[in-house]
Amino acid sequence: MKLKLTTLSLTFMLSMGLSMTSGHAYSVDPNLSDAQLEKVVKQAEYYVREFEKEVEQQRGGDKAIYRSKKDALDRVQILKQTYPDDPGVEKLFQRTKTALMKSKGDYTEVDPSWTKYKTDEANLRKTIAAKGEQEWNRILSSAASPDKIITKEFPIPDPKKISIEELKDSYVVLKDVEYPANQFYGGSGEYIWHGKPSAGYYFVQLDGRNWVGPYEAVKRYRRLVDSSLADVTKFTILGKIVDITAEIPAAGENKTGRFEMGWVVEPVAVQVPGHVVAVYDANAESSGKFIGEDEVAKIKDSWYTVKSIPQNVTPDKLMEIFMMAIKEKNFDLYLECISPDRKMTPTAISLIKYHWDLHQGRFLHEYIHATFGKPKIYTTGGFDESNDQENFFLDDQQKDVLRKTQGESVQRAEVESRAYDQNGKQLGSPHPHYLIKKGAGRWYVDDYTTRF
Repeated sequence: MKLKLTTLSLTFMLSMGLSMTSGHAYSVDPNLSDAQLEKVVKQAEYYVREFEKEVEQQRGGDKAIYRSKKDALDRVQILKQTYPDDPGVEKLFQRTKTALMKSKGDYTEVDPSWTKYKTDEANLRKTIAAKGEQEWNRILSSAASPDKIITKEFPIPDPKKISIEELKDSYVVLKDVEYPANQFYGGSGEYIWHGKPSAGYYFVQLDGRNWVGPYEAVKRYRRLVDSSLADVTKFTILGKIVDITAEIPAAGENKTGRFEMGWVVEPVAVQVPGHVVAVYDANAESSGKFIGEDEVAKIKDSWYTVKSIPQNVTPDKLMEIFMMAIKEKNFDLYLECISPDRKMTPTAISLIKYHWDLHQGRFLHEYIHATFGKPKIYTTGGFDESNDQENFFLDDQQKDVLRKTQGESVQRAEVESRAYDQNGKQLGSPHPHYLIKKGAGRWYVDDYTTRF
């Protein structure tokens, strides 16, 4: 709703030497007395001061809309244009310049070490991709004799003309297999359907370790090596024909399509082209591995700037270690930073992995580094042995009594982070992170979900 300019307010503005054009732009009488100009400057200063407060609240961050920004800039611009040599106007102009620059966000010089993790990751991605491609070709050439390889994916060999005995143990490469979109439960098993009525169907087995092992290995690859890899929904699968079946290739229990004959394919290797190859390995703990996985830990160990957490680590230093564990893809160190209370169940570990992926994505696409402020530490339970003033009045016997009666001390800390992008610009306002320390133990990150 637009406010009408009342006669009273108009009279006030005129008395102050101000007027408004039809476009609501302010103008200033160029013939004001010193006293009148001083009043106009003070009125403009009010809006500048409000703008400065808003900027200060952002603490180095920027935001899309500042409530007082336009009013402040309008008034000071007109004053500067009308009275360019007035000392009071010049002083207000300089304040406005400073506030405007601060409103765009804080900046800093980017240290080359801040982006080293990106170079390391890119080199590792290339290494693993090359090893995977080499192994994929080796498997393809050695898995079967030439007469046992189906060279043309579609249309499928006609099940009405070719028996399973003729095709059993033949190999086929299936491209752009969609999972989980094409997953379904059929009468003979759980499958991914691949094909269409006019070209025929392959049914890739899901109810076995031959799929689960390589699929989980691809997920590990993303977590440990390649944060640029988005959620994979299409795979290339090297598989072996093991059977023939008739299924309705549709998800859900209420299937409305018709039965389709198709070849049952047992996965041998799974490829995300340009990234990784994973294979079934009966001897592996998770029934699968990605090619090069055995070498990843050794390669990454040479990157790490931090490999362990000192017992006397301070909250702000621990946050630096936590950040570097994420940037350098040191998942084990990332886990070591997090409070044991947050890692007690498989569901808790799954949540930790989920937020690991979120952190990886942010350091890839949003910011490259963060700095940390001094911690604010306070005691929330037990006997506070760090309270020097109270300890001045207590002897050792009294302290022992308090330790027994008040229980283990619990300290908490708040540490703020400021994140910067590749140009050195601070992104948003500082974010608080919360840590915990119990008794004589060390500090741990209690809230690991917060962005930097």
